[in-house]
Amino acid sequence: MLSSSAYMVLEQYLKSSHSEHYLFPSGEGPHKPIHVRTIQQVFERARRAAGIVKQATVHTLRHSFATHLLEEGTDLRYIQELLGHASSKTTEIYTHVSVKDVRRIKSPLDRIIEPDNF
Repeated sequence: MLSSSAYMVLEQYLKSSHSEHYLFPSGEGPHKPIHVRTIQQVFERARRAAGIVKQATVHTLRHSFATHLLEEGTDLRYIQELLGHASSKTTEIYTHVSVKDVRRIKSPLDRIIEPDNF
């Protein structure tokens, strides 16, 4: 899933890029893909430049994406599909529920017996 804003940035990049084989070619030439380690190093530099002291990896972005979707109320089955998990159990382990969301849950009985319902 690619956001509209990310798509616009990517579109500009594609116009300025001269690579015909890979979206992100290696520094070794346009016929080789970027190295995983290069991506990790760029992410690490960006993390430090942003002043983020907590340890994070590129995979943390995937986890954060899933967590934000869950916090916004996206059904776990949709998140499972977006992440490409075969089992819902994998998605359940992968995402965590924030404390603030758990505190917002009301008992069905409380919703029925609210003061305006008397």
